[in-house]
Amino acid sequence: AMSSQTAAPGYNADEIRAATAIVMPSLPAEWTVRDVQIYPSQFGPSVEMAVETREMGLVSLFAIRPGTFDVVGPTVVPSGEVSSAYFQIGEVAYAVVARSDIQGIDLTAEALAKTLY
Repeated sequence: AMSSQTAAPGYNADEIRAATAIVMPSLPAEWTVRDVQIYPSQFGPSVEMAVETREMGLVSLFAIRPGTFDVVGPTVVPSGEVSSAYFQIGEVAYAVVARSDIQGIDLTAEALAKTLY
């Protein structure tokens, strides 16, 4: 992507679902999608998004099929100055990664997970 690009043109959750069979969470209106990439992985395509947020700066959002069916509530993984949280709904696992405090990433993961039910 060009560095001058302000947003991923035409990010469309329906198109991602059609291409990957992955349902992406609904993003807060004030978030700006910078980039969306689709990668091959062992159990089907995975999605990586870079999103600009007011509260946490740049956030990475990943969605991948781990090959198992499970329901896991948002779980925070602290790691130095970068925090991440993951959750799984059915066949798709999601991860949110940002330079944020644990509470911020936890609330964000909870909010994103809720949009998928």
